[in-house]
Amino acid sequence: QVELVESGGGLVQAGGSLRLSCAASGRTFSSYAMGWFRQAPGKEREFVASIKRSDFSGSFYTDSVKGRFTISRDNVKNTVSLQMNSLKSEDTAVYYCAAAAEFQLLSLLRADYWGRGTQVTVSS
Repeated sequence: QVELVESGGGLVQAGGSLRLSCAASGRTFSSYAMGWFRQAPGKEREFVASIKRSDFSGSFYTDSVKGRFTISRDNVKNTVSLQMNSLKSEDTAVYYCAAAAEFQLLSLLRADYWGRGTQVTVSS
C-alpha cells in the first residue's frame, strides 16, 4: 500500500513558477514509476509527466508542458516533484500524483495509487 500526499499548489500569476511535491508512504517507493496528472474544471483528467523508478532512467512529458515543467524524484526522501515554470492560465487545474508498477501505464492514465490532488491556479 502506498499513500500519496501532494503539496505546493497555490495561486500564481502567468509567467510565474510553482513547485509541487508528492510525499509517498511505504518502503517500496523506489519500485514504482511516478506521474503527475491534472484535471481542469469541466475537463477530463490528463497526463502531465512521468518518471521511471530511477531518476536516471528517463522521464516523459505531454507536449504542452515540454520545456516548462520538470519532474524529478528522490528515492531516499520518497518524494516526487514537479517544477513548473512559465505558467499559463491553461495550466490551471487540480494536480494529482500517482504511482504505477509499470511506467508505460502512466501515460494511459492508469496507476495503482493516486493522491488527492492540489489546486494550481494561474491568473492572467
